[in-house]
Amino acid sequence: MTTAARIPVLIVLILGCLATLSHAHYIDQFYCGPDNCYELLGVSRESTKQEIAKSYRQLARKYHPDLHHGAEQKLIAEESFKKIATAYEVLKDEESRTDYNYMLDNPQAYYAHFYRYYRRKTKIDVRLVVVVTISIISCIQYVSRWQRYDTAIKYFMSLPKYRNKALEIIKDQQSGSNRSSGTDARQRAKQSKAEMKKEHDRQIREVIENNMDIQGAYAKPEITDILWIQLFLLPYTIGRYLWWLGRWIWKFNLCKQPYGREEQLYLVRKHMKLTQVQFDAIEADTVEEFLQQELWIKSNFTRWKIEQENEKKKQMADNPRYKAFRRYMKNHGPGRLTFEE
Repeated sequence: MTTAARIPVLIVLILGCLATLSHAHYIDQFYCGPDNCYELLGVSRESTKQEIAKSYRQLARKYHPDLHHGAEQKLIAEESFKKIATAYEVLKDEESRTDYNYMLDNPQAYYAHFYRYYRRKTKIDVRLVVVVTISIISCIQYVSRWQRYDTAIKYFMSLPKYRNKALEIIKDQQSGSNRSSGTDARQRAKQSKAEMKKEHDRQIREVIENNMDIQGAYAKPEITDILWIQLFLLPYTIGRYLWWLGRWIWKFNLCKQPYGREEQLYLVRKHMKLTQVQFDAIEADTVEEFLQQELWIKSNFTRWKIEQENEKKKQMADNPRYKAFRRYMKNHGPGRLTFEE
């Protein structure tokens, strides 16, 4: 079974698991159903493979549909023959028999029975499923980051401020280099307007990509950003973090050394409860203001936060739409819908 074919099987198994958990006869769907495989073959759990096979052959001869006459007798024999064959399929294989015994001893372990039973039925290797899942996530992650980066570049290309700056850089580069040869001039003359525009946009895009440092979620993706590489580098990442933590404790907690710029920015980001990507998206001038106000100091940050909250409340109080909302809440309360405001 190919990987593509296994994905629908996994979906069916998950849906089946969710469906079967809702009623009480969950275990009846596995192995011999509500019957006991050992009892169907007339053997015990201590019976050997040879004894199980011997009992199966005897019962198979007894209940084979071809040995019975009459439609009703043949139908009854056929049903018994199917149950005996199913029981033998379960008990003749050591792995299947072990899983069946585990189900008899632990009837409440629903998820374990489901996994054990369908693992053999579909021949799905859990390791393969994990590898495929991580690979799919890594591909989606990498492609989505490239799409975000491409969206950011196209946005900057559409802004006159950056587009005109890029045109100036292109003009300076062309004037600073040697004049184009006659062959290049003739090649440009043969280009259509669409081709010339395409080449023009390509040059602008190249200048913006080379001169703009886009940070945050729209930054240019790196190969180390994908999940596979991050998992591969996990031991190194953990070791590096432990080294950084030990250095921090020694340098700043024990030796009481002053914080550097990098440590100050880390503390500011920690106080704001922002991720590195979110913090990188903040304007550089705003970050410098954070440093000037010494927000890495907890007391300064607390005071700054209160000031920001008060300023926000003041702006909302002066907002006409917020005033209308407050009047509505005062006059009608939250339990009434109206279009008066």
